[in-house]
Amino acid sequence: MPKRLLFLGCFMLIFSILLLIFPTLNRFDLSVLDWMHAHRNAAFNTAAIGFSIAGGMPFVLFITTLWCLQSAWYKKYSLIAFISIGILGSISLTWLLKYLISRPRPPEMYFLVNTYGDSFPSGHSLYAAALGCLGLYIYQQYTQRKLIYLFICTWVLLMGFSRVYAGAHYPSDVLSGWGISLIWITFLYAVLNKQQLRKLNNEF
Repeated sequence: MPKRLLFLGCFMLIFSILLLIFPTLNRFDLSVLDWMHAHRNAAFNTAAIGFSIAGGMPFVLFITTLWCLQSAWYKKYSLIAFISIGILGSISLTWLLKYLISRPRPPEMYFLVNTYGDSFPSGHSLYAAALGCLGLYIYQQYTQRKLIYLFICTWVLLMGFSRVYAGAHYPSDVLSGWGISLIWITFLYAVLNKQQLRKLNNEF
């Protein structure tokens, strides 16, 4: 799994960078945004606003805290470290890259929700993918992992789709958020030594 997720993350990140720097490809970003803006409806608007709230940093930190408390109850301390470092690292990467790249948001006429900070990468998409990737690794020994994987993939895809639909991000922002998360969490997983990995898998 790590190799596949790392490959997928690198592909998404490279493709998002190409969309960002080449004017011809950059037009694809705006055309997708235009198309989604033209096909909005009340139901999707409500869903996009809900995803904006559910994918923000406060809610992500709340979910992370509950996850860590549940792990602490069962004395899964290595799991707590994995989750905490993964999410805090994701948040740090998001805001560092936003500051360094400083890509402006899409034009305000597209906004369906309030936005903060710069555009690249999408924080909501990065946080969702980070939580999802953590779940993929943590629950890989679980008997119901296929159902969990389906939920994770659906959540990550809908979160990314909602950010473009809401006019808060370009598609390349979302792809970069997904790619960075997959690379970061996989790297974090890989640096754990074999003993820690065995402990992590045996804990669940």
